[in-house]
Amino acid sequence: MKLSRIIELLDAEVLCGHAGGDVEIASAFGSDMMSDVLAFEVENTLLLTGLVNQHVIRTAELLDVGCILFVRGKAVPQEIVQQAKDAGICLLRTDKTLYVSCGILYNAGLPGCSRR
Repeated sequence: MKLSRIIELLDAEVLCGHAGGDVEIASAFGSDMMSDVLAFEVENTLLLTGLVNQHVIRTAELLDVGCILFVRGKAVPQEIVQQAKDAGICLLRTDKTLYVSCGILYNAGLPGCSRR
């Protein structure tokens, strides 16, 4: 699914990266526990989370996650945005909850990622 479609479906705000939205996203994974993210194949995956801290960015870097969507309208500190920019990670934000965001994307045809 094109990133631009994800942005449209979730009425998401682009905080940094991939503003054109033509990047292809293969799957999605929603979690607030970064240890859970480590158990799945998440390359080319959209990570949805309500956890806003540098551990999320570091986990995404480690696993080659190219895009993170912060849910529930969370405020994202500028230092987190800058860390994502430096790592080449796209950051998005939506007011929708994690549950609703995942449901919308799944219903639109974006599959979940698979276990390692």
